[in-house]
Amino acid sequence: MKPVLQVALDFVDLPRAVKLAEESVSGGVDWLEAGTPLIKSEGLNCIRELRKKFPDKIIVADMKTMDVGRIEVEIAAKSGADIVAILGAASDETIKESIAAASNYGAKILVDMIEVRDYVSRAKQVEKLGADYVGIHIPIDDQMKGIVSFDKVRQISGSVKIPVAVAGGINSENAALAVKSGASIIIVGGAITKSGNVSVQVKRLKKAIFEKKQIKTDLYRRVTETNITEIFKKVSSANISDALHRGLSLQGIVPVVHGMKLFGTAVTVRTYPGDWAKPVQAIDVAEPGQVIVIDAGGVPPAVWGELATQSAKKKRIAGVVIYGAIRDVADIRRLKFPAYSVYITANAGEPKGFGEINVPVTISGTKIFPGDWIFADDDGVIVIPKKIAVETVNRAMDVLERENRIREEIKRGITLGEVSHLIRW
Repeated sequence: MKPVLQVALDFVDLPRAVKLAEESVSGGVDWLEAGTPLIKSEGLNCIRELRKKFPDKIIVADMKTMDVGRIEVEIAAKSGADIVAILGAASDETIKESIAAASNYGAKILVDMIEVRDYVSRAKQVEKLGADYVGIHIPIDDQMKGIVSFDKVRQISGSVKIPVAVAGGINSENAALAVKSGASIIIVGGAITKSGNVSVQVKRLKKAIFEKKQIKTDLYRRVTETNITEIFKKVSSANISDALHRGLSLQGIVPVVHGMKLFGTAVTVRTYPGDWAKPVQAIDVAEPGQVIVIDAGGVPPAVWGELATQSAKKKRIAGVVIYGAIRDVADIRRLKFPAYSVYITANAGEPKGFGEINVPVTISGTKIFPGDWIFADDDGVIVIPKKIAVETVNRAMDVLERENRIREEIKRGITLGEVSHLIRW
């Protein structure tokens, strides 16, 4: 089968889905998918509308049918779907009934192997049952952990004769790999639907697919722990807060130097108000690129100043976050060293040596462990627990990408309220 590019319209409102479909078709997309969120939100009317608007295009209904296969396939096909996607985890009887119903109405069946453990054996089984296509779906939650692999595609494509579809985390950098792995149907969601210029993006993807070449992209790609800083360079604390389900920043801690971004793993310090001995010793402990986080009780006197900043910059420390006070801010601003604090004050305390380094500290109700990620900008300081750092930054990137599309729609004259469908939702 000649490779086809399918766009997954995973919206919850029909007008935006139709608009994206129009832009996708203008770029040369082959198949249009009414995504599961769209079907659940708008009902099968979304398929009717897509069929009406695009009579010559293949329309895929991602029903994710698990039961009552005959009924669901029948109503999707009657609504105008050419292909109906059901789940490989469904019973054999459900799959047989789905295939029979599709045959009655001139539609075809794609069986999605999402969460099927023995996917190769199941693919062989559904092929024998009469399925037209088999699909590999990389779940969104796996993508957010940086897991995008085409090994399953390679294994299944070598085991069945029917065309194989693949969805999840595909962009212009890896689309060619999907084709080389044996996929005939390349299903793309966010890399198209979150783009400011959908038509151009579709053309880039088709070029990657048909020329089997990798085309670099700065967006729509996910990272692992080894390259996590790539996303930190792009996102904001607001993006990260949204990714953490409206996670709070450290209350009361504000930037001393504006217009800077800070990120790195934490070297934590617990000290007493004004006792700057342990904060200074932490400079020697910290590695380049780390952030020193000081719990000084949230009160003055200062535990950090210009000389500590000079020392930290020499060591290439990323920055400092102080639950307490800082001084010499004119010098620190001149040095352009990322610093965040509760108070600014002229007086410093004495280096008495009390406290500890690299122990858990609690600031503004947030417990911070050594090695947790710290991200800060003009909006505040966000703590990301180490164990969820990769997933969080990938979700933050997803937030940024979605906002890029909304921003583009606003530029075209649609209000934020209209884009968000506030009256409906």
